[in-house]
Amino acid sequence: MKYGYSGRMANLNGTATREIFKLLSRPEIISFAGGLPASECLPKKEIQEIAAGLLGGKDAMRILQYGTSEGFDDFRDALAHYVGKVGIHGVKRENTLVISGGQNGIDLMLKTLIDKGDTVLVEDPTYLAFLQILNSYEGRAVGVKSNADGLDIADLTEKIKKHKPKLLYVVPTFSNPTGKTYSAANRKAIAETTAKYGVTVLEDDPYGKLRFSGESVPALKSFDTCGNIVYITSFSKLISPGLRTGVAVGESEIIRKMTICKQGTDLHTSNLSQLIVKEYMEKYLDAHIKDSLPLYRERKQAMIDAIDRYMPYLKHTDPDGGLFIFGRLPGGLNATQMLPQAVERNVAYIQGSVFYAGGGHEDTIRLNYSNANTEQIERGIKSLAKLIEEKIGGRK
Repeated sequence: MKYGYSGRMANLNGTATREIFKLLSRPEIISFAGGLPASECLPKKEIQEIAAGLLGGKDAMRILQYGTSEGFDDFRDALAHYVGKVGIHGVKRENTLVISGGQNGIDLMLKTLIDKGDTVLVEDPTYLAFLQILNSYEGRAVGVKSNADGLDIADLTEKIKKHKPKLLYVVPTFSNPTGKTYSAANRKAIAETTAKYGVTVLEDDPYGKLRFSGESVPALKSFDTCGNIVYITSFSKLISPGLRTGVAVGESEIIRKMTICKQGTDLHTSNLSQLIVKEYMEKYLDAHIKDSLPLYRERKQAMIDAIDRYMPYLKHTDPDGGLFIFGRLPGGLNATQMLPQAVERNVAYIQGSVFYAGGGHEDTIRLNYSNANTEQIERGIKSLAKLIEEKIGGRK
């Protein structure tokens, strides 16, 4: 059968992380690839109890029926209060939209704004699934340079003037893939620059609560003076990715447009997931995050120590939170070409090139430390180091 695929499919392939997930059925694989939260931090018992209570209570029929696209009103009110903890104040119900995870928020934002050929600015490197979703709407990503503080404001300004983008997409807290965090001064400068030139901003914040060192920084949206910034966050890394629940926060006008798009995408986020998350937020979330952070801190430090011990030549980030370390291989090694050999040695990672708007940077890798224990981290980094040294030695 010959299928008449749409033109947009020409630029689409499965994301690198989703392809890597297929390997995880092999128990011998040590995965530094996906951005999974630690399995030990998934609150099975509490969620089981909440779900049983909800389905055995007065809300059961409401849960099992269709719901509104915007989400349950009482949950949206709770979410408006929740984002106040990152400095986003004055949020009303009409400024919120319940989304089915962060990627649903990204998809709705792009569906709302992007026409074929429109330019979107992104930090180089950026979240690879954003680039994939943008490709599906036939938009064009242009990378913006960055430094230790965040985006290079001079480069941002230059590219706004040159490309007249519809949107700027950023992950300013514990960025995927680098793990770095923009300073408050840099966030303020981004807000001022984009406001000046009338550029809409999508701030993606899936990892911000996973801080185990350093000082917290207010959300980029907290510096919004003209309503050009939309903030999205999810509970995938904090409670459960399987619940597919998050929130988009913005001016009521754009939230209404995103809601219309959601009606044609998934109608509404799971009613049961919404109410599970709401109750979990009220009863357990703060304590759960506090209890989870030592595990993430331990695993990150185990990976940093193993890299320093076995791969001192790897230039890498050292984040204060989140799930990722980003590194540059020595000698111009190609991480994409090396990956199958690493998998043969039962170690998986993500090649860094897929995170860049224009590709290239083949000597970079992203390493995830959250879903492997300290013994696996030690063994996996040691194995990866041996492979790297063999390849470098083979060039001499």
